[in-house]
Amino acid sequence: MSVAVAVVVDRVVKKFGAFTALRDVSLEVEPGELFFLLGPSGCGKTTLLRCVAGFHVPESGRILIGGRDVTRLPPYKRDTGMMFQSYALWPHMTLEENVAFGLEMRRIPRVEIRARARRALELVHLLDRAKTKPNELSGGEQQRVALARALVVEPQCLLLDEPLSNLDAKLRLEMRIEIRRICKEAGLTAIYVTHDQKEALSIADRMAVMRNGVIEQIGTPEQVYRHPDNCFVAGFMGEANFIEGVVIGKNKNYAKIKTLLGEFASTAFPPKLECNDQVFVCLRPESLRFDQPGTDGVNLLRGVFQESVYLGEVAQHQIALPLAEGGSYVMRGFELNPRPNLSQAGAPAQAWVAPESVIVIRQG
Repeated sequence: MSVAVAVVVDRVVKKFGAFTALRDVSLEVEPGELFFLLGPSGCGKTTLLRCVAGFHVPESGRILIGGRDVTRLPPYKRDTGMMFQSYALWPHMTLEENVAFGLEMRRIPRVEIRARARRALELVHLLDRAKTKPNELSGGEQQRVALARALVVEPQCLLLDEPLSNLDAKLRLEMRIEIRRICKEAGLTAIYVTHDQKEALSIADRMAVMRNGVIEQIGTPEQVYRHPDNCFVAGFMGEANFIEGVVIGKNKNYAKIKTLLGEFASTAFPPKLECNDQVFVCLRPESLRFDQPGTDGVNLLRGVFQESVYLGEVAQHQIALPLAEGGSYVMRGFELNPRPNLSQAGAPAQAWVAPESVIVIRQG
């Protein structure tokens, strides 16, 4: 396989008529990295991938693959492989013939074609079915054939456009692991587009969250989930409760936030946070704990259960918490291994949150 390369997107702007799909987008994908582009529909992630592939030419900016400026090169001169949502396998060809097709178009010697096609099928664990037709395979197996077809040309960079969208939930879970294994074994740089947060969190090395043609945040899955730069990223990456507040105290490791639900102590706050800064406190539902709180009473929440849904291993609660100015705030919380008969509507509710799970986000 090809040596892994870096991919650089430098201040790329892409327009479709009066609509600007990408607004001065820049990022760098490291050699051998599995990098995800994710965001809601219409955010620009697929447009960016197609610019890297060569299907769109940007109005301005540069795209470099392995240090080579490919901004205006056609797709076939970029040395990339692309896997689309539709697998587009030839039904009359065997798996080996499907995988070999791209090599035949490149006029590779026949002996080499067979060796490379079989090596690619072995990588996706389908060599024993090389003579099978696509209609004899499951959806997940067809997807692995499409992946082998993209890999067999030995691209410098593999581009994947929502490749799991046509699979059922169980197959998607299985194929997440398979795609990461295959990319790492092949030593490929890969850029992967999805709107599925769990997909990105489970297999990405790093990711970029996009909105309205701009990148909101780049980081590892843990960085983006646990330390979001803004409320959009926090809300897009998972469920979240947001409470407005103001910083009333801070040292190097600890911040104290005053809200209408009371004071919160946090160790998960952005750099350069200052006293009197207007912020949002972000509490993930799974960060609420319903066991015995610490004796210091930090980050303690008291209210009443409004509604609970029991799901066996977890219960999803809605808790009405009194506000200092009157009224209530309804907070969602997830209780792992829930205790029975403790969360009927109207019953007293008590939960607490560890300071490292109190995420502080600047307003504005």
